[in-house]
Amino acid sequence: METPTGTPTRTAAARWAALMAARAVPDEILAHAPASPYRQDPERFLPAAEPADTPSRRAAVAVLAASPDRTVLDVGCGAGAASLALVGEARHVVGVDPASDMLAAFVRACLEWDMPYQGVLGSWPEALPDTGTADLVLCHHVGYDTGDLAAFASGLTAAARVGVVMEIHATHPQAWLDPFWDRFHGVRRPAPPTADDALAVLTELGVEPEVRRWTADPRPVEDPDARAARVTRRLCLPPDRAGEVAEVLATHDGPTTPPAERVTFSWRT
Repeated sequence: METPTGTPTRTAAARWAALMAARAVPDEILAHAPASPYRQDPERFLPAAEPADTPSRRAAVAVLAASPDRTVLDVGCGAGAASLALVGEARHVVGVDPASDMLAAFVRACLEWDMPYQGVLGSWPEALPDTGTADLVLCHHVGYDTGDLAAFASGLTAAARVGVVMEIHATHPQAWLDPFWDRFHGVRRPAPPTADDALAVLTELGVEPEVRRWTADPRPVEDPDARAARVTRRLCLPPDRAGEVAEVLATHDGPTTPPAERVTFSWRT
């Protein structure tokens, strides 16, 4: 797209990509990281015994109520927290995730909950040929993991026969760590992307989602040592600095957890 003078304009998708690229871990820090800062513990994403009555779940149930087969595709399924909150509503779930340990946890959860399933190891939207389509496509907390949100969201729409439900944090969930990047690495991180930036990308694609803004219930209190170890890894620091990280977390006067504010986007296809 160009202006009348021939100067390229900055589309919402390009702005999203630029915001995400600017927040990438610097190569020289990542190269010396003792462990991947992107690894997640599947145990933190297990399905709840009693699913919370969230706007995202209500939107998903509404899509399934209008669905002929009540099939679900869970993109970035993790351990199945989003899709297995629909036990009793869905008849079959396909989970796709790029992490093998997450996908293994998803499979175990489906077996435990007696949910017919298929697991697909892969990234989105590249895995679309392997997942096929479903009545409902779910995507919880994956949007901030992609730089090409336009292609990602287009893949969600392409895979959905009836509707899509996408849940993200109101702002980048790792933005609360920005002061710690400055403290430990001297890295000043730029402003993070937000749900409003994501909404602009969807609008640019011609999607007009229903938008629900809400606040999630607090997560269970995490063991301080476990949290310090997780944050140490996130900051690309060696494990022997976890005690220092724990001390900084304990004395920090700002947020020490991701924000509770969520945004649910849902649209019919």
